[in-house]
Amino acid sequence: MNNRQLFLAHLAQTTDFPLMIEVEKAEGIYLFGLNGEKYIDLISGIGVSNVGHRHPKVLSAIQSQLDKYLHLMVYGEYVQTPQTLLAKALSDTLPSQLDNVYLVNSGSEAVEGALKLAKRYTNRREILSCVNAYHGSSHGSLSVGGNEIFKRAYRPLLPGISHIFYGSYSDLEKITDQTAAIIIETIQGEAGIRVACREYFQALRKKCNETGTLLILDEIQAGFGRTGKMWAFEHFDIVPDILVCAKGMGGGMPIGAFIANREVMGVFKNNPLLGHITTFGGHPVSAAASLATIQILQEENLIDQVESKANLFKSLLVHPKIKAIRNKGLMMAVEFESFEILKKIIDRAIELGVITDWFLFCDDSMRIAPPLIITEEEIREACAVILQAIEES
Repeated sequence: MNNRQLFLAHLAQTTDFPLMIEVEKAEGIYLFGLNGEKYIDLISGIGVSNVGHRHPKVLSAIQSQLDKYLHLMVYGEYVQTPQTLLAKALSDTLPSQLDNVYLVNSGSEAVEGALKLAKRYTNRREILSCVNAYHGSSHGSLSVGGNEIFKRAYRPLLPGISHIFYGSYSDLEKITDQTAAIIIETIQGEAGIRVACREYFQALRKKCNETGTLLILDEIQAGFGRTGKMWAFEHFDIVPDILVCAKGMGGGMPIGAFIANREVMGVFKNNPLLGHITTFGGHPVSAAASLATIQILQEENLIDQVESKANLFKSLLVHPKIKAIRNKGLMMAVEFESFEILKKIIDRAIELGVITDWFLFCDDSMRIAPPLIITEEEIREACAVILQAIEES
């Protein structure tokens, strides 16, 4: 049996129609197939490869750590240099009140930890989240997800969850002194890149302050420079109580984190002790890769280039079939008339060598979230392919 047959026979599937692209190598913004195929990756493995595939500095950090040690002990017991340096580097990018980092394996796990932390710190049980939010696929993160299609087969889920509409001022009245936390994507991702205004986030922060509710911002997709700032909440002049991140954090390695202040995070130490446990969270190799990723973003000035690159995409993607483009930096949605039209365009673009995608809760819009290292020349090449795919489909 060849790899494709083994893939279908033995690897658990999530749909009946996987893309089936067989990749031999990846580098920069490109994926390479077995037979010389070359693809521009315009989705970064769904928001992961912010510094590109196999960035040399990430590879060097990984190799250096491989020569020292791999897993040593469950999280939080041994002083491991990659973890401590990463926690300090993350804190240095954040407001002073976000100074305590809990390292985990993924975005979904980071959400689980954040929800537990909010309930434990406030001693409240009610949690609010948004309609069409996506926070992960495990039971707790699925519970605060905002689309019933993905939830109904797995009920009962966590009790005490209510939903509001992202950007709705009137719905903020649902935040009360019984609310442990509201978890909200700073930029809604799977809803098709929805961006609330600064005034909304100011009002949200004010309401949380008044009710003693913790504000959890999910920046699993929006963090690590994707929007043109290190953290998307910087666009809105607010600070969360708990910040959740993953995806672009690891330079291609699996890692996530939830971040708060020492007082809030300290509740995990007592009653019960070991209030949150992870065996592999902050794996030293992933932590080393993540530290290198932060350094790359800072040293190569990638974040400051995001807005001009996004504007170039918008200036080039002009076609009668394109109804709108929504974005915050290089977190972009290109809207078409229907999923049927979009799917043909996506399939043809892949045939022509450009990989895009749609959104879970917005299937009439094309996802564009390239590695931040993409050049203007590469943007022009990718957009020319997309326009050709539109014409030919």
